[in-house]
Amino acid sequence: MKDFVIFGDSTCDLDLATRQEWGIDYIPMSYLVDEAEYTASLDWEFHSVKEYYDLMRNGKRIYTSQIIANVCREKFLSAIESGKDIVYITCSSALSSSYQSACVWARELEEAHPGAKIYCIDSLISVLGQGLLLVEAARQRKAGKSAAETAAYIENIRLNVNMFGYTGSLEYLRRAGRVKASSAFFGNLFGVKPILISDRQGNNYALKKVKGIVNTRNTVAQMLREAMTEASDTLYIAHADCPEEAEALKTVILSQCSFEKVHMGVVGPIVGASVGPGTVAAFILGKEVTVEGND
Repeated sequence: MKDFVIFGDSTCDLDLATRQEWGIDYIPMSYLVDEAEYTASLDWEFHSVKEYYDLMRNGKRIYTSQIIANVCREKFLSAIESGKDIVYITCSSALSSSYQSACVWARELEEAHPGAKIYCIDSLISVLGQGLLLVEAARQRKAGKSAAETAAYIENIRLNVNMFGYTGSLEYLRRAGRVKASSAFFGNLFGVKPILISDRQGNNYALKKVKGIVNTRNTVAQMLREAMTEASDTLYIAHADCPEEAEALKTVILSQCSFEKVHMGVVGPIVGASVGPGTVAAFILGKEVTVEGND
């Protein structure tokens, strides 16, 4: 059975230690600040976490792009020439065109290299929900599963990844065209926070609105508890330069739920450009997501 490599992209937000532990690589995306383009590094090579989110706090609009074409092809080709198959778990196709582009490049490379197998999987999520799926893929590989078996497994469980999050300010979502200006204004004025989930189509959807940060944390913990199953052994929490809020949410969740492991991470440059500083989200592998959000 052929060995295979596992790729994510810049929206999976797995830190270096986790990527090294599980043998996970990623295809980079890029972001633009004042006409200067930077690689969206998961290791924050060009801006520190604070520097990046301070740009947004100071009014900078950051633009993002999909995976970098030549880097994707080079990484795919390197794996193929090493005699390995590929499993690439992409950012949700509802949030990025990376999945569609990668599928085109994968088919071209498979035609040029008979016998090569490249499995591109739409994760239908992002941030550490996508990262969770990458770790699950690595566990399958460690257990001796093939690339085909692993790809089928990930496609089977991807809708079991639950996300519950909230933003520090609706202003950043407004700037990114996610909410109307009036909604953002009144939401911030009265302390209303939408609870964001990733729905069955891979869209970020405001499922309900809660007033006050204490109620928001408790609501997230309750929703997460209701979504748990026996497979929910690890809690993933990501934050956009607000570690204190992430710790506060973790404390509330752990007062109601039990996990074998807790993984804390940072919302990377790509998703961070839309949600803004102060965002926190929790992820688990649990019950199947049933919500199909509507505009």
